[in-house]
Amino acid sequence: MREYHLFIFDLDGTLLDTLADLAGSCNYALKACGMPQRTMDEVRQFVGNGVRVLMQRAVPGGEENPLFVQALDCFRKHYLIHGQDNTAPYPGIIDMLRRLRFEGKKIAVVSNKFDAATKQLCSHYFPELVDMAIGESEGIRRKPAPDTVLTAMRLLGVEPHDSIYVGDSDTDILTAKNAGISCLSVTWGFRDRQFLIEHGATTLISSPEEIIRTSEPRHDVMT
Repeated sequence: MREYHLFIFDLDGTLLDTLADLAGSCNYALKACGMPQRTMDEVRQFVGNGVRVLMQRAVPGGEENPLFVQALDCFRKHYLIHGQDNTAPYPGIIDMLRRLRFEGKKIAVVSNKFDAATKQLCSHYFPELVDMAIGESEGIRRKPAPDTVLTAMRLLGVEPHDSIYVGDSDTDILTAKNAGISCLSVTWGFRDRQFLIEHGATTLISSPEEIIRTSEPRHDVMT
């Protein structure tokens, strides 16, 4: 495998374990609107395509529910305040990012989480370790469209063949494919190994240390 100069990471389920806080804000919004709450496992299956899709799946009737917009707005406001209550980097993530920086690699985070929360979390948990963080915002299509990934590569001045995407979901696999770059699928996130294989994963890794090996000119093949 070639040596890469830009590592583009998904955020939720890849760098950060955010599930408890996502579920907390989801259920806060549902309860505030008089709707039934969701289990942690349900929320785990709902995430990955942005906050709006999460709430479409969580709210009975989705966007057809007359209280949908109220619930979505309630989620956003609650999450910006409580998005760090239980969230933490997965074991080994900080050391991995520091090693990439030491080796002179560029690091971007591209998420379907709304942009303000994406930037807030990266600034809090990864100060001086991330060159660029891009979340969902008006005027740019969210993943699996390649727009945010292509924007990161363009602004950081790195070509697709020198870039690799790291994520934990089928959305991330499609994002990398649509952007024309390589993909590493992590098995410690919100989707299990079998799910990833069934959805087209070709290179799976089970620890952040394997990402460090990917940054080196020569390393073992990962399976």
